[in-house]
Parts: sequence; C-alpha cells; structure tokens
Amino acid sequence: MDETSILKRIPESYFGKTMGKAVTHGPLPLINLAVGILDANTPEKILDALAHAIRKTENQKYLAFHGKTAFKQAIVDFYYRHFNVTLNPETEVCLFYGTKNGLVALPTCVIEPGDEVLLPDPGYTDYEAGVLLARGKPKPLKLYPENDYLPKWSHLDTSNTKLVYLTYPNNPTGSVATPKFFQETVDYFKGTETLLVHDFAYQAFGFDAPNPSILSAKGAKSRAIEVFSFSKGYNMSGYRVGFAVGNEAMIRNLKKYHTHTQAGMYGALQDACTVALNEYDDVLRAQAECFNLRRKIIEAKLSEANIPFTPIKGGIFLWLPCPKGYTSDAFVAYLLQECSILVAPGHPFGEEGEGYVRISFAIDDVQLNEALKRLSGLSELYRN
Repeated sequence: MDETSILKRIPESYFGKTMGKAVTHGPLPLINLAVGILDANTPEKILDALAHAIRKTENQKYLAFHGKTAFKQAIVDFYYRHFNVTLNPETEVCLFYGTKNGLVALPTCVIEPGDEVLLPDPGYTDYEAGVLLARGKPKPLKLYPENDYLPKWSHLDTSNTKLVYLTYPNNPTGSVATPKFFQETVDYFKGTETLLVHDFAYQAFGFDAPNPSILSAKGAKSRAIEVFSFSKGYNMSGYRVGFAVGNEAMIRNLKKYHTHTQAGMYGALQDACTVALNEYDDVLRAQAECFNLRRKIIEAKLSEANIPFTPIKGGIFLWLPCPKGYTSDAFVAYLLQECSILVAPGHPFGEEGEGYVRISFAIDDVQLNEALKRLSGLSELYRN
C-alpha cells in the first residue's frame, strides 16, 4: 500500500529513523552523544508517588479528559511561583501525552490550510510535520549566531504569518531568550492575527540567568501559549507528560482536539507529576547546577584545544561547527570512525544547521571527560 498524499508531504523523522539503529564505529568504545536522554534517574519521591498511585482505585478507571484538579492546580502554582504568571486551571491549561504530541497537533488547531507558519532554523525537527499535517505552509525563521540565534522581527516580512514557533533554550544551538526579547516579540505582533507558541522543554537549564517564560511578557496571553515538558528537568523522559498554558482560545482548541485523539491522562502519571511540580524545585536547581558544571568543563577543554564552538547559554547540547571542508554528514562519519563518538548532524534542524553537529552532554562525567579527550585531539582539523 502506498503512503497517503498527506504522509508523502511529511519528511522522514531523522531521530525516528536513526535512534536505536546499530552503527559501525572505530576501535574505541562507542560514546553516544546523539540524543538528549537525561543520564540521571527519576527522583525517588516521584517514583514512590507513582508506585502508590498505581494502586489507587480511581487511577484504574477512566478519568476526566482534561485532567485532575490537583495536577492542574500544581501547574498553576508552579507558574506563579517561578514566573509570577497567573493562570486559570480550567481554561488556560491543556495536558499532553508528551509535548511533541501537542506541538505537532497545534497547527491543526489554530491555522487554516495554506496559512504560513514560521519555524526556527535551526530548530526542533518535528515542528514541520505538524504544519504539513494541517496543510499549512512552513517557512524558515532564520536564526544567526551574530544575533545570538534570536530573530530580528523588523528585518522579516511577517504580514502573512499566522503562527510562530519559538524555542528557548534553543535545541540545538543552546542559545537563550531574555525577558526583553519576549516583550519585544509580544509587542511586535500586537494587533495582528499572528499567534505564538514557545517550546519550553529545557526550562530548567539556564546557566547565566534563569530562563524566562514568554507568558511573563505583558500582553502575552492575548496571543501566546507555552509548552512545558517533564522529560528533561525532572529526568522523566519515558513518562511522556507535558502541558501547554496560556492563550484561552488556543488552549480551548487544543483540548477539543485531544478529546478526540487521546483519552484522559493516566491518573498515576498525573499524581507523580503533581508531586514533581509541588515538591521538587530543588531537582530543577540541581539539574541546572550539574549541566552548568558540564558546560564549563566543555568550554574550557575546547578553548584549551583551540576548537571553535557556539557558547552554551542554556539547554543540554553543544552546537559545534564542522572543520573547514566537512559537511555535517562527513564530520559525523569522521567522528564515528576516528573517535568512536556518535553525534547528530546539523542539517535535520534546518538549512542553517548544515556545517554543524549537535553534541549532547546528557552523559555521566566519566563518558563526558573521555569524549572531550577524544574531541580535543581534533585541533589539527580546525587549523587547516
């Protein structure tokens, strides 16, 4: 059976195609730096809450489609505590079985066929699929290192744009947004029909300053939602839980969509995530401290070896330019054969990603130091 016309429009998912695939590498033990799977375990108290919740009778039954009151209130309290953002738990919160599901579903909920959607380039690979499924027109939002990978709205034609995706800390570049940038963004689109979605998957990983929420900007809820993930900050990537908060109309449409595409979220997951939000701010701080230390080690080692790199301001990835004469794929192959290091090429993240590789530092310290030792031996490549 052939693919449907809709599926034919959607490119293959790079990570769906390659994750878990066997690779041939050089003689050294393989170090996998290609994916952002956090290396620590879920905190014990969250595991205990999940184990207890599994046995609750209420969690063995169908639950309300839009979530438990306690979970939604924990989300509201978290946003007020961290960002001074006030939310209505019934009208400004939508639960997701994984933030990817929500980010891909969003265009179907807020644009019409043929509408233009700006997607960060470089940026997360799966936004485009959501736009194509909604029969929208994806358009690259070019991001450049000269402007810290932040868009300059005054230099862009957004007159036909109906939806803009943003993601900070940015995957893959490690760039971050500031409260000033978010306020300028909200002000720029004020009075237009353009909506905004901010993917906040790496909220916990701000190194020089806490990462701001777009909803903290004055007037943001008139046109923006923010998508939050439990995967990274709480070491809960396998649980597939996230949520969106913000603009009431966008949330309403997302909730309607999910009443048809997913049933109410498993109650035990909601209970565990409620504990995470209410009781584990210290885990988020510890994550930031751990990855900040790794960031400093990486930047020091690469600087010592005279290897150029994009400064890491947030997130869990190093955005490394390829040596002169290497494409992204060629450098990936070189690292695999010569260093036994697996990394992700830059081009799946957009046209501006070509000439870079993305390197995860979500690995233990022993592997990180060994990887940096191998990478430091590449200094001659960068002198040519």
